[in-house]
Amino acid sequence: MHTKRFWLAGIMVVLLLAAVPGLSLGISVPDNVTLNSQSKIYEPFQFNHAKHIQLTNECSDCHHHTTGTLMQDPNCIRCHRNSGATQEVSCKGCHVADPFSAATLKSKDPKTYHIDKPGVKAAMHITCIGCHKKASGPTGCLDCHSRKKEGDALYNSGAYTPKHKPAKSGHGGH
Repeated sequence: MHTKRFWLAGIMVVLLLAAVPGLSLGISVPDNVTLNSQSKIYEPFQFNHAKHIQLTNECSDCHHHTTGTLMQDPNCIRCHRNSGATQEVSCKGCHVADPFSAATLKSKDPKTYHIDKPGVKAAMHITCIGCHKKASGPTGCLDCHSRKKEGDALYNSGAYTPKHKPAKSGHGGH
């Protein structure tokens, strides 16, 4: 009888640890992360990390292999099949802010697969929007990002919306 309870308790512990990957690996994960803090046209926003952990239950869905989970992407496995966990799990840990800067382009080795690695903004948008499309989540820019006045000016919106003059009679004022 005690053996049965022992095994049942053990199974429950394993299942609970598997339900929250970061905890089972002993990783401290933030509940919220401020994203987009360097943007010139959009306000920073709070990414609800805790909510997304509950939705996916697999860190590598967003963070590739950096959290200690096994590599899934066949392109990555070619070189990184034996890669271990790293300390850096943020997008900016691997993806640069300005992938087209002279310094970044000069540092790329044309013999490596990472020559076409997207910048941090593109990497986040590819991951987020791709998953949101599959899960019917928000995909519009303003669904996550509030625009600054500089963004409104760039996109001719808000207070910067052009004032339309009524057309003169005839063919649209021509």
